[in-house]
Amino acid sequence: MGYKLIACDLDETLLSDDHIVGKKNHDAILKARKEYGVKFVPATGRGFMQIQSVLEELELNDLEGEYVISFNGGALSENKSNRIIEFNGLPFEKMKEIFEMGLNFDVCQHIYTPDKLYVFNLSESEKKRLAHLKLDIIYPKENNVDFLKDVPIAKILYQNIDVPYLMSLEDKLKSITDGCVAISYSSNRYMEFNAVGVDKGQGLIDLVNKLGIDIEDTIAVGDNYNDLSMLKVAGLAVGANNAVDDVKAVCDYVTQANNNEGVVAELIERYIFNEI
Repeated sequence: MGYKLIACDLDETLLSDDHIVGKKNHDAILKARKEYGVKFVPATGRGFMQIQSVLEELELNDLEGEYVISFNGGALSENKSNRIIEFNGLPFEKMKEIFEMGLNFDVCQHIYTPDKLYVFNLSESEKKRLAHLKLDIIYPKENNVDFLKDVPIAKILYQNIDVPYLMSLEDKLKSITDGCVAISYSSNRYMEFNAVGVDKGQGLIDLVNKLGIDIEDTIAVGDNYNDLSMLKVAGLAVGANNAVDDVKAVCDYVTQANNNEGVVAELIERYIFNEI
């Protein structure tokens, strides 16, 4: 008996700074899947439509019985035809409140629907990152979200590379977020807003219940605050060497490798292949 499922954050964990999986990670994941029967599940703050190139690199795209936890747990989808199994989004009116408050702050804003990404008030730092990611993005001309009132909303986020500044906004938002919105942080640049009760940990619990896998037989690996929930519920919690200190503190193991050196390959060699 060994671990049966790896739930893996993408940005700054699986992916290098150039946003690629890399041969070392790819080969270890493929061997774990093919020879050891381990499921590999991306668990990301991004939408499932925004990670199709990653799924292709992992050879997981359009496969039955393979899954993605996306929008920080807001959606669970099967890779075959990107079929949504569960979706737990934000009410439009709540998203609109957060968006309109954000117009008063020094932030770029992303709004995710199940299949589209809208970006407002694009900052120079975000412009560079998004160009690198090569995502299909819509940039509305006006700071108004009423055109989305009949569309399911997965999440909204604020972007600024000054994370303490983002964290300082929590108090200013309390009147509209307390008790109804889950706030998390990722990529050392995002403040994310999901429906209350939505996080990667709950997404992992929901998936293993569907698959009949014991949560103790899972590994979670991540680097940032939006990974904490799944690290706390998984059987084994692994932090990337480049993880923030609060993440490292809850992990059973921290890799020697950083995200440019094969974090996932190292954990697979150690805990699946038992080679280290």
